[in-house]
Amino acid sequence: MAYVVAEPCIKCKYTDCVEVCPVNCFYEGANFLVIKPDECIDCGACEPVCPTKAIFAESDVPAKWDEYKTLNADLSAKWPNISTKKAAMADAEANKARENKRAELDLNPA
Repeated sequence: MAYVVAEPCIKCKYTDCVEVCPVNCFYEGANFLVIKPDECIDCGACEPVCPTKAIFAESDVPAKWDEYKTLNADLSAKWPNISTKKAAMADAEANKARENKRAELDLNPA
């Protein structure tokens, strides 16, 4: 079972999770990160370091964000891998606690 990045990451894109991932299973979009489920080893290192609390074990993803399981799988096949920490988005702190950001997800790669 893999971990999943959900809605709170949109327009934040903190990469603390990328820095601690032992298998480099994160992929980067323009304003969001995803985890490639086939590469995730279910170690859980990423979950506690996420400043937006956007990462969940697949079985623990809240029902309102269930679609992110599929989005992570689909987008990780299209987006470039990210393996080093980068600065968060300029407006990350302002967007960190916002809800209902799904419509703002940019499907383009980084």
